[in-house]
Amino acid sequence: MDSLKVHQNSYKNSKSWTDDLPVCKNSGMGYSINQIYREDGHPQEEHCYEDFSSHYKFAEDFYWYSVFDGHEGKRATDFCSQRMTAEICFSQINQKDSDEEVRELLRQAFMTVELGYMESLDDLIAERTSLHYDIPEGLAPHEAYQKVPHIMDRIKALNAELSSGTAAAVALICKNKLYVANVGNCRVLLCQTDTNNVLKVVQLSIDHDLKNEDELLRLSQIGLNVNQLRKSSRLGNQENTRCLGNYAIKGGYKDFEDLAGASQEPVIAEPDIHGGIYLDESCRFLLLMTAGLYKSVEEAIGPEQVNQYIAQCVVEQFREQGTLVTVAQAVVDKVVRLHHDWYMSNSINQSCPPKREDITLVLRNFNFPMPNALKSPTKPTVQFNPIVVAAELSSSNNSSSHGTIVNNVDTNSTVSRTNTTSSSEAKAEIDDDIGTDQKIAAYVDFGDFYANFEIARRNGTLPSGLE
Repeated sequence: MDSLKVHQNSYKNSKSWTDDLPVCKNSGMGYSINQIYREDGHPQEEHCYEDFSSHYKFAEDFYWYSVFDGHEGKRATDFCSQRMTAEICFSQINQKDSDEEVRELLRQAFMTVELGYMESLDDLIAERTSLHYDIPEGLAPHEAYQKVPHIMDRIKALNAELSSGTAAAVALICKNKLYVANVGNCRVLLCQTDTNNVLKVVQLSIDHDLKNEDELLRLSQIGLNVNQLRKSSRLGNQENTRCLGNYAIKGGYKDFEDLAGASQEPVIAEPDIHGGIYLDESCRFLLLMTAGLYKSVEEAIGPEQVNQYIAQCVVEQFREQGTLVTVAQAVVDKVVRLHHDWYMSNSINQSCPPKREDITLVLRNFNFPMPNALKSPTKPTVQFNPIVVAAELSSSNNSSSHGTIVNNVDTNSTVSRTNTTSSSEAKAEIDDDIGTDQKIAAYVDFGDFYANFEIARRNGTLPSGLE
């Protein structure tokens, strides 16, 4: 049994309360498990699948979408994804009258989940402390491994489990307004069309990493050497400057050489929040993705046009696929092939990492047409071939309207646009093949049936009752 089947079986065997929540029918999810590229071509996972995603419909005007990108195992991802969904599902959100109240609800959800997760580690922390007392005094670490290897191995396992953390990006739709919150480097893209029907891509999330100047400024204000951080891709034991979980770096940041000078915890769980954004007819679709998706594209084509490339892939698959699930999965599969082909063509270069991380993509469609949909949940009003361009979101927190978006649209571009109707209405308009006898012309050929019927009748093999 290959790794994908193992993952699917383990997923089926693990039940949780969220399994009974109604799934949003206007959404789809695609994923791919991390892979090490072997010379013999056989797939091999580096670790278990550590991502998590959700796309739920809690009420008629209340939707919830999320992606979680874990590291050092699934402990933080499993806990935080379940608890975050509960915090939102059972909130009194319908009683919130303003964008500020909804944003505060999201902020409190993140902080409550963080606190709950850290409290869940009490037993592990107590066990690790007890084991340290069992190590003979005065032994260096290598000596302790020789004297009490079983204790040292258990401490190592506990340290790894206490390092479990997760990036997260969530999207809440309430009363036709969109709110987005994130910590870490999961990404949220909103794709809209302008008055010229050009598709623009707006990144609503903030990448909390060492390339983010605002994050570097925050770290410098608590005493860290920013010049040193600029040369590194990691902060302590992880890439992100914000996350949920990871007790090792939050409770024990003084143990890390690059963080020891900080006056307070450098890695925080405070989310960046944007919204509410009114979902009008210009909003076409929403994407939530873990870092494995866009980083695979970055490595293959460069960082400049990553968001546009992903949005264009989605547009292409909308034209080809019949369901939103297959659209999302087809985009993931294309990125997986792109990254693999890039590695194979550059494998001589020793700087190319021979692997890629887990990939998860959640797609929410608003009104982008799907010409091949078997049963589209929305009725497309236009069919178009958009030109994809980028747009910028202001870096200020808690932006609440489209006024925070700086449009970067090519107004000279032209896009074909034709009015269409639903498939049933279109059929009614063109099916006028009525003959002079007022009968509709036959559209199924039964010639082969009648020929075989006659042969069976002559041979005496015709089933009884058909004469």
